[in-house]
Amino acid sequence: MFLGEFRHWVFRRYRNSCIKRHRLDYLFWECTLRCNLNCRHCGSDCLKSSGIPDMPLADFLRALDDIKAHGITRLAVCITGGEPLLRNDIEQAGIEIVRRGYAWGIVTNGFALTARRFKSLVAAGMSSMSFDLDGLEAEHSFLRRNPESFARTTAAIRMAADFMHRNPRRFLFDVITCVHPGNLPTLAKLRDFLIDLGVPAWRIFTIYPQGRARDNSLALSGAEYVRLMAFIAETRAYRTADGRGIRLNYSCEGYLGEWELKVRDHFFFCRAGISVASVLCDGSIGGCLSVRGGDFIQGNIYRDNFMDVWENRFQDMRHRDWARRGVCQNCPHWKKCLGNGMHLHPDKQSDVLHCNYARLHEDANQRGAKSGELVL
Repeated sequence: MFLGEFRHWVFRRYRNSCIKRHRLDYLFWECTLRCNLNCRHCGSDCLKSSGIPDMPLADFLRALDDIKAHGITRLAVCITGGEPLLRNDIEQAGIEIVRRGYAWGIVTNGFALTARRFKSLVAAGMSSMSFDLDGLEAEHSFLRRNPESFARTTAAIRMAADFMHRNPRRFLFDVITCVHPGNLPTLAKLRDFLIDLGVPAWRIFTIYPQGRARDNSLALSGAEYVRLMAFIAETRAYRTADGRGIRLNYSCEGYLGEWELKVRDHFFFCRAGISVASVLCDGSIGGCLSVRGGDFIQGNIYRDNFMDVWENRFQDMRHRDWARRGVCQNCPHWKKCLGNGMHLHPDKQSDVLHCNYARLHEDANQRGAKSGELVL
């Protein structure tokens, strides 16, 4: 117990240092809200034809030039959407990002990735990719609502795996899976499938009620959530008969109590507005791309200087006492959690959408309610 609390104390000192410095390390560019799929769980509610036009590359580059002018020498830029591959200028964007001395990659559903396009992206300096694969064919097709998506995405992953294994210092990629009650039972089969594909790293997310996910029953119950944690912990030590494994981490969703460090490499730390920022398709400046509530939009590149916003705003993300309300009000784990991930706060006035720690202890709390001994 003492060692665990000491580790948390050391981590909190590190976290406080990061907050004080708030060095910008990672920047999302939401280059489009168009998408070639219509997924049930889309947090951005992207459509094939978006009411918001794609951001011109020149506008994003002006924000990037401002970052460069302020002495930021190391920065990873993640181009996302929507589906970024619907734009025909991603290669030009990549060339310009590299010219400024920064690394870049994309998050893609893989549906439109051909061998020719992959080659051109790599030639433009792309050094990382993240692919969405939400299960084997039936489970993936259910969530993505397109019968061709599984075959196209797995073909794209094979292509990336082949290139990475031939160029291990040049390129990295991972796979993202969104877990819900429908694909939870098949995760072990998916794990073995990903290992056979040559996937080096895997990230698992759970689905929260934003965008189209609000209209679909995709959340895990408390018991299912515990099953997921156990699966992740098992997989992190798992090896096939010939010694192959996969590096699996759970997302930065929230504080997990005794599961911390068992299901990811680090203690829970929501870095939105601390080391992570985003430029949304309409020019809005925010923290993590998933933090879309109006209270947390800090400015807009069309009227504000990006680095002025970064240095002088974002107070609500760096100092989160405002979130100590509702279930967080008297929580003994507040210092370890700080109110869960920012994406689970619709605004500053609402309670957090859910508590991950409480969900993990849901069954114990139901039993404890009868005996008067609740888990805190």
